[in-house]
Amino acid sequence: MTLELLRGFLAKRPFQPFRLVTSSGQVYDVIHPENAILVKGGLVVAYGAKSSDLPDRVATLSLPHIAAVGDAAEPGARRP
Repeated sequence: MTLELLRGFLAKRPFQPFRLVTSSGQVYDVIHPENAILVKGGLVVAYGAKSSDLPDRVATLSLPHIAAVGDAAEPGARRP
């Protein structure tokens, strides 16, 4: 994974939610561009709180451990 690829997903306008899958199988949906911050060597993702507009958890993902990135599933869809 590269910072340039992630930067492209975050900069896309209109923004389209995307899904990150880690090497351990954890899945993180970035539903708003302000929910992710690029940092040297990775990405910080705010997530959770499906019943609120504000996330309630944060994860720091290292670039080598981001295994896949793609479109987020529709709301209510099952995660892999």
